[in-house]
Amino acid sequence: MILKSLSLLNYKNFDSKSFVFNDKINCIVGNNGIGKTNVLDAIYHLSFGKSYFNPIASQNIKHDEDFFVINGDYNKEDKTEKIVISLKRGQKKVIKRNGKVYDKFSEHIGFLPLVIISPADRDLIIEGSDTRRKFIDSVISQSDKTYLNLLISYNKTLAQRNALLKYFALNHTFNKDTLEVYNEQLTEFGTQIFEKRDAFLNTFIPIFKSRYEAISNGNELVDLVYSSQLFEGNLNTLLKTAINKDKALHYTTVGIHKDDLNFNIDAHPIKKFGSQGQQKSFLIALKLAQFDFIKAQSGVNPILLLDDIFDKLDEQRVSQIIKLVDDENFGQLFISDTHAERTENAVKQVHQSYEIFKL
Repeated sequence: MILKSLSLLNYKNFDSKSFVFNDKINCIVGNNGIGKTNVLDAIYHLSFGKSYFNPIASQNIKHDEDFFVINGDYNKEDKTEKIVISLKRGQKKVIKRNGKVYDKFSEHIGFLPLVIISPADRDLIIEGSDTRRKFIDSVISQSDKTYLNLLISYNKTLAQRNALLKYFALNHTFNKDTLEVYNEQLTEFGTQIFEKRDAFLNTFIPIFKSRYEAISNGNELVDLVYSSQLFEGNLNTLLKTAINKDKALHYTTVGIHKDDLNFNIDAHPIKKFGSQGQQKSFLIALKLAQFDFIKAQSGVNPILLLDDIFDKLDEQRVSQIIKLVDDENFGQLFISDTHAERTENAVKQVHQSYEIFKL
């Protein structure tokens, strides 16, 4: 799968900009603040229907403009695919594939597999469990439509149960039968999500460890540990046991929405015990493992975005990473950096065609 061309209209800092890309390596270079990351984010947007960096859709429209349009032309399985994403202030975002509007955004997820590696990934280490759950969900959803639909159903039911708990508190009432309906639905959806997450991580963790070993030369032992309340028992039983706590707090305190993924180095949390370089290597291994997993599931080479790859990594580690992608197992690569010469020196080491775009 190849992104052949990209055009932007009123997207972030760009009024109008077009690119025709190389099939292998594309380097977006220029000073800070000039929009390198915005180009990569537009490519991400085409795959996921949203920005990687700013979830508030209207804030991706250029200042003092009323709309944005992102247009991407792809070659996938010898067919041309045209994806257009547009947003007008005060209206809903529209995603079109070959001129046809998607009824649901979820139908588009996974069609254009993509992995991004960015300094913003550090949020996976320093932020709360919600960020790490979203990572798991993003990886599985790109190749499993059933999982994505289960997740949508679970979150909808969870919101309804929480609204009911608030209603009970405000009106000083309680209806066990109504709550039980939501308990059963959460159990049905949540149990399947838990089983899929557990199965995914059993496959994913060895891939991740192998990738980390290649980046770090095997100097440290790393691990991912899945934490879920559902290891303790059936979700319906857990919900019934927690009812007094739920009533007091007015929200659901147990379920797969509390799952976490612990990041460890030498059996200790990497957040506290990992150096900046180790944390960066950990995150890159995580994302390369994501690439491997999605490729194995979909049979398609995902597009790989390396945003500011030299950030907190010495040039030797960067070279190791670029060499890792110097084979037929990888497809199209996009790199952003502030130093054109440094980037070109790195990509010259690999035996692939490349293009450098200076902003």
